[in-house]
Amino acid sequence: MPSPTAAATSFDANERTAWAGRADAYAATFGRLCAHTAPKLLDAAEVSTGTRLLDVGTGPGTVAAAACARGAEVTAVDAEPSMLELARRNAPSARLELATLPELPYLDAEFDAVVANFVLNHVGRPLLALAELRRVLRPGGRLALTIWSGSPGPGQTLIPQALQAAGAVRPPHLGPLDPADDFPRTPDGLAALLTTAGLQHATCRTLTWDHRTTADDWWAGPASGVATIGLTLLAQTPETQSEAHRHYHRLADAFRTPDGTLALPHAALLATATR
Repeated sequence: MPSPTAAATSFDANERTAWAGRADAYAATFGRLCAHTAPKLLDAAEVSTGTRLLDVGTGPGTVAAAACARGAEVTAVDAEPSMLELARRNAPSARLELATLPELPYLDAEFDAVVANFVLNHVGRPLLALAELRRVLRPGGRLALTIWSGSPGPGQTLIPQALQAAGAVRPPHLGPLDPADDFPRTPDGLAALLTTAGLQHATCRTLTWDHRTTADDWWAGPASGVATIGLTLLAQTPETQSEAHRHYHRLADAFRTPDGTLALPHAALLATATR
């Protein structure tokens, strides 16, 4: 595992560009998917009345709003201004600030609990990010985070398979993490990363669920350029995009329910640890 350094990576720079101005499109599509884990995430962090909570990468404020409803004292940050605009509407009682991992504008040990819902997969140096989350957590405080599993549910591969069938090519600048910074996206791999970052009692488990949506709504995410899959789609020729759309509807038939909607199986990892 590499030693943490403060330098941002090209991966981080690409993430900032990828998400710029895409808050509304994310919230209406993939944001609904990511909301599923919010209750379990807050339970794992033992968030209740009076908990001083930091929600990192709050996005549209889904987790922050849920924590406020539990009576927590919520601070939430995101690196994308358009996300914060949504979060301010969805979690008006939270303190919301612009901040980017791995440098947070808070004192050591300032929070009782820290949560990060599908955030670690968007940073170029995961170990350094975890070290920063540990820094702002009080001794004995709890960290809980989610990432997508390296063994995805079949619903997660629907759109990538459609792009592959159409011959789409991922742009080089949207490449994966540097192998020196990556880690196994397994329960053991994520728990080990938390331990390496200096956290204690790290555990991790797999969450599975069916995301219910319509075929048009699910396609709207990548069609709007949301996430790496969306930027990959938009980088293709119009002909390839049209072919990917055709393959998508063909492959989506396997997930259709009797009412015509889709039930898309997903798998994520939920990890917890203490400082």
